[in-house]
This record gives sequence, structure tokens and C-alpha cells, in this order.
Amino acid sequence: MSDRESLRRLTRRDLLKATSAAGASFVVGAGFLAAPNAAWATQMDAIKPETFATLVQMARDIYPHDKVPDEHYVIAVKGYDTPESADMISTGIAALDARAQELKGANYLDIGWERDRVDVLRSMEEDAFFQTVRGGLVTGLYNQKAVWPIFGYEGSSFEHGGYIDRGFDDINWI
Repeated sequence: MSDRESLRRLTRRDLLKATSAAGASFVVGAGFLAAPNAAWATQMDAIKPETFATLVQMARDIYPHDKVPDEHYVIAVKGYDTPESADMISTGIAALDARAQELKGANYLDIGWERDRVDVLRSMEEDAFFQTVRGGLVTGLYNQKAVWPIFGYEGSSFEHGGYIDRGFDDINWI
């Protein structure tokens, strides 16, 4: 049997069995994280992998967009993986986990329902840590050109003659 034939005989069920045998999540070496439920992985330099995973989930819960893949949230918060930001992020995530334990009885990342995680975030929305992350996400997430098509934004029109010739009458929601 050729490799091609054996690949065709691999069913979805076989694939799921093989991949779930590897475990729910894995951390390879120091500072490398592969997501347990998504298709992203990244190398961390200053932040622990568990802390970074919590930061990514926090970003997704602050600005939730079902159509935006996790890797764009990873890119948005990757800027916090610096020696200068590491202490602030680690302290903030520790406070987030403590608040989650207090309110929901589990660490933030272990809370299964988005609504429950949002309740934890709302209880911390006045904290400097929350405001710093939320503010950084505005540009970190929405300035990624790869995200723009997901929202229907075509980018700047200046170099194409302005909005009169490109996008002025594209309103389809009225």
C-alpha cells in the first residue's frame, strides 16, 4: 500500500484518536507554548508559558471575535513578552487568577464559560493591569492587516483615490 493510499484511509476518527493520545496540551522546552485547543504556537522569552496562555485568553475575552483566529490575539499580546513587561504581566495574571479563584473557584484559564471569565474581568476593569492590556489590544489586534479582511475593512483608501472611488457607497447594512 502506498503512502497516498494509507492517507486516504485515515478517517477523522483515527486522526482524533491519534492526536488526543498526545495529550490535551503540551509545552516543549523552556519558553515554547503550543495551544491545547487552537492552531498556534509561540516562543516566549520573558513570560512563563502558562502566564502567556492566560494573557491570550484574556485578550480574546476582552475583544471577542469568533471569526478572528487565536494567532492574531497571540500577535497582539506578544509585545508584552519583554523583560521590561514581564513583572507587570506576571503580577497582573497572578492577581487575575486570585480574583478568579475568589469569584469562581478556579484559575482564570480553567474557567470554562466565557461569561464567567468576563465576570472576573469586569471585577478588575478599573485595575491598571487590565487597562494596560485592554489599551494595548486596541492597536495590537486591530492594526494587523491580516485581520482587516475578517471585518470587511479594505485598508486605507488614500493611495487609491480616496473613499469617493473606493468604499464610499459600499454600505450594505442599511
